[in-house]
Amino acid sequence: MTRSSSVASAMTSGPPWILGHRGSPTEAPENTLVSLRRALDLGLDGVEYDLQPCATGEPVLLHDETLDRTTDGSGPVRTATLPEITGLEAGSWFDPSFRGEPLPLLEEALELGRNSNGDVAMHMIELKDPTLVSEVARELRSLSHPLSVRIASFHRSVCLEARDLGLETMLIATRATESDRVFVRDERISAYATAPGGWEASAAPWSCEQWSWAVDHPEDLLDACRRPLFGFNTNRPRRALATRELVRMTPEDDGPFPLRVPLLEVPEPHVIERGGAVHGEWSGSWNIRLQVRNPFGFGVRAALALQLHGGAFQVAGLPVLLRLRPGERAEVPLSIEGGSWSPGNDPVIQVWFEWEAGPGRAGGAGTGLLLDHPLERVRSLHLGEGALRLPMLREHPGAPPASAVLERKGDALVLSVEDPGDVADARAILRLGHVVRVGGHGVRIPLPADLESLDANRSLLFSAGFEGRSSEGERVLRRWCGGLPYGLRSGAPGRLFLRRS
Repeated sequence: MTRSSSVASAMTSGPPWILGHRGSPTEAPENTLVSLRRALDLGLDGVEYDLQPCATGEPVLLHDETLDRTTDGSGPVRTATLPEITGLEAGSWFDPSFRGEPLPLLEEALELGRNSNGDVAMHMIELKDPTLVSEVARELRSLSHPLSVRIASFHRSVCLEARDLGLETMLIATRATESDRVFVRDERISAYATAPGGWEASAAPWSCEQWSWAVDHPEDLLDACRRPLFGFNTNRPRRALATRELVRMTPEDDGPFPLRVPLLEVPEPHVIERGGAVHGEWSGSWNIRLQVRNPFGFGVRAALALQLHGGAFQVAGLPVLLRLRPGERAEVPLSIEGGSWSPGNDPVIQVWFEWEAGPGRAGGAGTGLLLDHPLERVRSLHLGEGALRLPMLREHPGAPPASAVLERKGDALVLSVEDPGDVADARAILRLGHVVRVGGHGVRIPLPADLESLDANRSLLFSAGFEGRSSEGERVLRRWCGGLPYGLRSGAPGRLFLRRS
């Protein structure tokens, strides 16, 4: 399905205001000018990007502390001089078509002053290093064009320093807390942002703008647009814009996202072979039922299709065309088999809603709204009081067995490397929710403070593994499921169910 939402050209702006997280990182290399421009060209209200200092003090657009992942350089960015930074290439790691894309400086990003609608672009600038505040303030003061800026940080001290320099500030957190609510009120902080779902437990009024970061999943996007938040950033610009338009068009609808897609549970390590094709361990065979509903107050045609982004799959049941009355629901059976050696590049289910012209709306062929939902492959883990052995995925033929041990100790999870396999100097990595910890032979991560109040059937996002070096000195990652490293190309994290004693 190659359609794009024809209503996109008429989409209204916020709130909620939608910013591209590191630009448009599914379509261009993150934190580059081409990625930021792409986000604005798609119709987003602004962009979010990260800053790190180089050795000579200039702010550089980079998320990591090191250059290794997203450039052809290596080592800490703070040890690289400005001439060295300007000579780096930051595009080909994403795709060869972006070869030659430079690593930008803050002053270059600040030149992006307008979005595709001609409105002043919003810039959410996350400072990864507290020493950057004064330099960023200096560059913002020297701007000759208007710009809407929020200086964002997980650290209160950074927010206070930026506020004292006259900047609009944003405190970032994973979940909204009463302590933070009081802090932003008393210290006159402009904005507060949580991870997806981070506002659920906060019923008290806030004195500032309410934001969320990295809002990508359809249900989270729907909640962000209905709440509504003042704004959020996203790695999925097209999905976010379509969801905002859906909410605008269906103000009375309070149902779930119109497309419901079950998770694809990946069995324990195995390799699927069919007709000479080897799919690897991150594969399976599933018979599922998709659910689609018409959220509009008028009849629609709903065309469902599957979009592949990698791996090898055999599919039966799609595409299909449905006619749905207002509020009507339908189920679509789908059989899918196949997969890949590694997590990531999950298929996506798309639904194109199309309608005829009627009171207050245009219609006809080519007029509609395109929504999508990932078809995520995941693993689930049920953990009680004892320890569990986690066999790591073999992500290429011939990879040796490797394993780690996970156990709950009091109010924390503890992961220990058991058999490192082909990894030298292995360091354990544990992810719970949106928090990632890296240790040595073992690593510990605290459980949520309100764990006992959670529904026993509710899972936590989870991943585990370890990293180190191969015999050739190259970086090696072994993992139990997707979700590591934290980012877009790692696949969906697993689901952890904690059995209560």
